[in-house]
Amino acid sequence: MRDKRTASEKEEPNMSSQAIEAIMELPVSVPDMKPGPWNVDTAHSSLEFTAKHMVFTTVHGRFDEFDATVVVDPEPSKSHVEVTIKADSISTGNPDRDTHLKSPDFLDVESYPELTFKSTALDDINPEAGTFTLKGEFTVLDQTVPIALDVEFNGLMDKDLWGNPRASFTATGSFSRKDWGLTWNKALETGGFLVSDKVNINIEIALVRKAGE
Repeated sequence: MRDKRTASEKEEPNMSSQAIEAIMELPVSVPDMKPGPWNVDTAHSSLEFTAKHMVFTTVHGRFDEFDATVVVDPEPSKSHVEVTIKADSISTGNPDRDTHLKSPDFLDVESYPELTFKSTALDDINPEAGTFTLKGEFTVLDQTVPIALDVEFNGLMDKDLWGNPRASFTATGSFSRKDWGLTWNKALETGGFLVSDKVNINIEIALVRKAGE
């Protein structure tokens, strides 16, 4: 009988029993990750944001193309994170809105094709809770502003289904887009503005290190 599965489905092992067993073995504290560089598994990571539209409605968006490197130091507070985001990969599920967000009114992707983040410190490390604060410099439109993200450790596997060490984190935060000169807006006749200043971000990151490195 012909196998009708897609190529991606054939590449993924059956994760039902194996994944459940691995998840049950995950620790509940900040991981003792092996020092050195870890790479982002972009297929299992996401960079999403929300903002208010016309005061009441929440618009959800994401960046589909990004990359990051995490260098783990034996002293966790000295670890380093760098993220590069392709500005024109922004997506909110509405082509007209996405075109506007890519225009000079907002991200001006032709003049500024990338957004970058470089960490400056890891503070408030709580090994028992598996949380810490990641501080760094976020550059948008060639303007660099310090931000802080609340990070939660989700788990560590010594070996994933492909034999590689794997770790997972969730990072959240919020900021005012005006800090980067993103000031475009329209006043509403009923009061308030078309787009909120506050932007919330939610990042799910899966980190992988090749076995033996």
